Amino acid sequence: MYPGHWARIHPDKAAVVNTATGEERTYRELDERSNRLAQLLHAQGLRRGDHVALLMENHVAYFDVAWAALRSGLYLTAVNRYLTADEAGYIVDDCEARVVVSSRAMAEVAEGLPGLAPRCERWLAQDGGVEGYEDLDKALAASSPEPLAEEPAGAYMLYSSGTTGRPKGITRPLADKGVAENGAVNSGLQQKLWGFGEDTVYLSPAPLYHSAPLGFCTAAQICGGTVVMMPKFDPRASLQAIEDHRVTHSQWVPTMFSRMLKLDPGELAGFDLSSHRCAIHAAAPCPRPVKQQMLDWWGDIIYEYYGGTELNGLTHIEPQDWRERPGTVGKSILGVLHVCDEEGTELPAGEPGIVYFERPELTFRYHNDDDKTKSVQHPHHPTWTALGDVGYLDEDGFLFLTDRATFMIISGGVNIYPQEIEDVLIMHPKVADVAVVGVPHEEMGEEVKAVVQPAEGVAPDEALEREILAYARDHISHYKCPRSVDFEAELPRLPTGKLYKRLLKDRYWGKHDSGIV
Repeated sequence: MYPGHWARIHPDKAAVVNTATGEERTYRELDERSNRLAQLLHAQGLRRGDHVALLMENHVAYFDVAWAALRSGLYLTAVNRYLTADEAGYIVDDCEARVVVSSRAMAEVAEGLPGLAPRCERWLAQDGGVEGYEDLDKALAASSPEPLAEEPAGAYMLYSSGTTGRPKGITRPLADKGVAENGAVNSGLQQKLWGFGEDTVYLSPAPLYHSAPLGFCTAAQICGGTVVMMPKFDPRASLQAIEDHRVTHSQWVPTMFSRMLKLDPGELAGFDLSSHRCAIHAAAPCPRPVKQQMLDWWGDIIYEYYGGTELNGLTHIEPQDWRERPGTVGKSILGVLHVCDEEGTELPAGEPGIVYFERPELTFRYHNDDDKTKSVQHPHHPTWTALGDVGYLDEDGFLFLTDRATFMIISGGVNIYPQEIEDVLIMHPKVADVAVVGVPHEEMGEEVKAVVQPAEGVAPDEALEREILAYARDHISHYKCPRSVDFEAELPRLPTGKLYKRLLKDRYWGKHDSGIV
């Protein structure tokens, strides 16, 4: 289904609520505003397969734009709101957006975009007040609230996070059906695996430009549920939102778990989480002790999946199965898993290598970059594609991730995976966040270094460094232990949980011109 259906069934039900402002969009309002924008885009000349870009904070109007594209056969590119104008401008121009929608809150970046994307034809801003942009509300008021005569299904064309270079748009073919018929496909996993339905109240604490929050939020609306949207993650506010809105479903990244667990235990016990029946996490590997503590706290309601925006494959694990195999990200439910060495030879169970998903055909491509598309394909099997992760399969086909291939440290010829070390150090009570990188070493090639964000109120001094190093030696093999610790007030991690480790690593290798992309 889609908003037009639910606007007829329960027009006054909230499709989305902003936890900070209390502002909401009912299904009637969402249907009308997305229709008006779809009509505006059509009048502008946009047709099936054309592109729209969206640069906006977590705002209820985000869904007006998303559904306007999805019910018009258009590709929507949601742009990372934390990018600079140059970085955002690259994406807007590269995706060939003919219309851009932004907001007053994004004015500082938005005003620089027209000069960077000259092919774009129209610029609209929610709440007005952005130089060079039309006021979105005024433009919609002049547009028809009726649905388009034909409503082909659109899709998202989102960009990779750019941790290893310029981000690339990930394109999949548009469905050959209307938006109403396509809804069941776009919410099928959420319904089958996690029980999304008309009674779902879905908490989204992450930025909407990311593929999982945006996809899960629109899936909840396809099912007729309510999205409870946070402007940004805050551990206390998240728990309060579950209590206040009687949240049934939610999605998280591991750093959110870590930050909630570091709250005072007495405070944690004070929230009523009884409505909460399904918590989903993904986006980054979760340290085993962190997930174990979350299961002990919330019970067996925590589900995990592994995949990418490319959707070249997907694994899934239920809480009971994870307890039996701590650390696994599950078995494949989409595509066939293969683990191969650098030459492409398939490896036996228990041996780590590059993780590939096999699909019957190539299901995505990188926009305007055939070389990038080819680079993720298996050297001998073009329908096997990789996301750049290293891991291994056990005898029963459960996948365990080791690290990103690009982050592996080679010290004295020995492969060291930072994730294992990070998973240990994050459990230290004085560590708020941590990244482990390889730094130059004349004899060994690389040396292990920990970059630590101390917990609130903890002094980043030599005593803390000694304490962290001793803690590491007590918990992991000495050859894997960091040889030194540097401190940062805050690590370059986005609210999606993505750590821009390349930015840290480049500093130690003499590269000082790195940016987010």
